[in-house]
Amino acid sequence: MKRKLTITVDAELIPVAKRYARSRGLSLSSLIEQSLREKAGAHGASFSARWRGRLRAVPRDDPRFEALARKYL
Repeated sequence: MKRKLTITVDAELIPVAKRYARSRGLSLSSLIEQSLREKAGAHGASFSARWRGRLRAVPRDDPRFEALARKYL
């Protein structure tokens, strides 16, 4: 269900934003809605997908690994 929302935007931005939306075949409302969905992560990757491949295993000879292994394993 769509609802009306009032926002305040710099006066010089409005015509620029309208032209930008029009050039992409969208209404300004659709452009704003699409942007908010992207920023809010509504269609974004899951938490695990965003972190996949970013964490590296610590070598077992690292003293920090050994200390944590003794404590938690």
